[in-house]
Amino acid sequence: MANIYGYARVSSRDQNESRQIAAFQGLSIPKQNIFVDKQSGKDFNRSAYGRMVQKMKKEDLLYVKSIDRLGRNYEEILEQWRILTREREIDIVVLDMPLLDTRRGKDLMGTFLSDIVLQVLSFVAENERTNIRQRQAEGIKAAKARGIRFGRPEIPYPDNFKKIHQDWRGKKITLQQAADACGMPVGTFYGKARRFEDAVLRK
Repeated sequence: MANIYGYARVSSRDQNESRQIAAFQGLSIPKQNIFVDKQSGKDFNRSAYGRMVQKMKKEDLLYVKSIDRLGRNYEEILEQWRILTREREIDIVVLDMPLLDTRRGKDLMGTFLSDIVLQVLSFVAENERTNIRQRQAEGIKAAKARGIRFGRPEIPYPDNFKKIHQDWRGKKITLQQAADACGMPVGTFYGKARRFEDAVLRK
């Protein structure tokens, strides 16, 4: 007897998959057959997806909410679709796109139309991912141009830094002792020392 599965994916652990899970209601999917990954869709190295595929067998049915929940890498989506539907003979239904239902149109024309729609949607999913990355990069560049700084705030120079720096360069104390005296890690002290020296040379 064929089993029914549902697969949901969100890009990070703080995102909620409830909208996708809600879409599976009324589809008679056993709770233990709903698999959720909370990670990027750039590839298929996902723990829940891997466990699900291992369980699935010929003539099982897989539901996904939309094609981008399956993945965002154009070539890998097509490859996984081919493996599941042709090698493993598993049916796939994409709820947001009724044309992507491999239970229909098993003839040559139906398969052809399904493949065309899949390729277009996979391309759109990856293209949107590329556009998001580009918009993020442009936003960060524009923010930096306005003076906005990213990352953790830089630890300020302690009041005694100049004296400690002189003692360290004069070999009166070790690098570790200098860092401890400033209350910072060795790497942080050394980086600040180099920037301090560069600033002095530029004067």
